[in-house]
Amino acid sequence: MVDEVVRIPDRDSRRQQLPEEVATYVREQIISGKVRPGDFLRLEPIAEAVGVSNTPVREGLLSLRSEGFVELVPRRGFVAAAFTEQDVRDLFWVQAQLASELAARAAKRITPEQLERLDAILAEHDRAEDVDDTDRMADLGHAFHREINLAADSRRLALLLAAAVKHLPNRFYASIEGHVEGARRDHPKIVEALHRRDVRKVRSLMSQHILAGADRLVDELTKRGVWADEETAS
Repeated sequence: MVDEVVRIPDRDSRRQQLPEEVATYVREQIISGKVRPGDFLRLEPIAEAVGVSNTPVREGLLSLRSEGFVELVPRRGFVAAAFTEQDVRDLFWVQAQLASELAARAAKRITPEQLERLDAILAEHDRAEDVDDTDRMADLGHAFHREINLAADSRRLALLLAAAVKHLPNRFYASIEGHVEGARRDHPKIVEALHRRDVRKVRSLMSQHILAGADRLVDELTKRGVWADEETAS
């Protein structure tokens, strides 16, 4: 069953992830252009938006500082760091390299039960698209890739991919124009190649699928004027 694949953390475990919830929220604000480079990130408004206290907000911002999303100005606080088009493409490139290798390994090791779950996820994704359930589509997109990564049976590589993927807010990206169409077009092709255990085809399809996402996101952020100030300055 698809619902068994999409695992929702219980409340206690979620409470332990408060700094990451903050980091996810602020990443989305930065990547979407709602917060621009140089903008100060005040603790209180972020705490109110996420529904937490100031302590996990500070911890989340310190985490984002180590990722290069924010900077800490002495005696003034946190500010959003520059986020360029090349940063977007670099993030997707890393994700494509790791995801395509995991998919290739999955093609060799995937079980009939895992293939059945992927088929079920595809069917459920179609139903979610029919009713325009963006949140459900985001969950199912995550479940699709997670199932393939589990089938690869390469834990360390999957952890590295997870570290790269978290830089791109899942629900924000799922709302980008063309993302749903890309998933509906590419995911069945990937599953078909997995059924055939075609390692080279799976690797190529997964890489193309991920890299196409960079173009969609860059186009969307350009439309939003995220880099308008940079163009004016140059």
